[in-house]
Amino acid sequence: MMPGLGTAVKQAGACATRRRRATVQTQSPQACSQEEVMRTMFTVVAALAVAVPAAAQGRDDPDTKVAGGGALPAGWSARTDRGQPLANVHFRPMGGGLHVTLGPAVILYRDADAARGSYEVNVTYVQTAAPAHPESYGLFIGGSALQGSDQRYTYFLVRGNGQFLVKRRTGGQTSNLSDGWTAHAAVKAQDADGKATNALSIVVGPERVSFRANGTEVFTAARGDVDADGIAGLRVNHNLDLHIDGFAVKKKM
Repeated sequence: MMPGLGTAVKQAGACATRRRRATVQTQSPQACSQEEVMRTMFTVVAALAVAVPAAAQGRDDPDTKVAGGGALPAGWSARTDRGQPLANVHFRPMGGGLHVTLGPAVILYRDADAARGSYEVNVTYVQTAAPAHPESYGLFIGGSALQGSDQRYTYFLVRGNGQFLVKRRTGGQTSNLSDGWTAHAAVKAQDADGKATNALSIVVGPERVSFRANGTEVFTAARGDVDADGIAGLRVNHNLDLHIDGFAVKKKM
C-alpha cells in the first residue's frame, strides 16, 4: 500500500468502528461525527488518486520488440523470466563471441556447462548502449530444473551504475545473498555513451564461493549458502544490448 494511503484507510476504519459502537452505547464520546467520517473518506479517495497512477507508472516498463529473435546458437537454451516467447530474444554468435539483444529478461545456458566440486566461471560483457534505467547482467551457477517450476540457481549481477548484487532463485521466489544493490569501485560504470566493460567470474571452492568483478572480489559466501553444483550460464535483464566474450566453465581437479 502506498505511503499515506494506509494511514487514511486505518483512520477511516477506526471512525467506522467507533460509530458502530455508538449505535449500541448511547452516544459514546469517542464516536466520530458524520463530518469526520466524510473528511477521512475524502482523504482515502485523494490518496488513491495519487497512488494508482504511481503504481501503474512503476509497471510501465515494457519489453522492447527485437528484430531477428527466436533462434539460439547450437547447444544453447533459454528461459525468459515471465514465460514470454523467445521472439524478442536475439542471441547470436558475433565476432568470435556472442551478442544478445533483448526484449525480456532471460537466462542463457548449455547443458554441457554443468559443474560440480571446485570450478571457475568467467565472462566479459560489453554494454553497448545505455538502457532507459540501470539494468543488470551477469553469471549464474548451480542451475537445476531450469525449464521447470522448481528452477534453482545462484546469480551474480552488475549494472551500469557501478553496483553489484548476488541472489538465489528458488522456483518463483528470489532472495538476496549480498546486502541489496551495492556500489563497488571494481564494477565499471557506464560512460557518457552508455558503454561499459565488465569481466566477471565466480570461483567455487570446497568451502567458499568468490564473486569477482574485473579481478577483484566483491562478495564471498559459504558454499553451503549458494547453489554450487549444477549448470552455469548467463543472466541478462530486459532491454539490454550486450556483447559477450570468453564465457567458459573451468573445472578444477
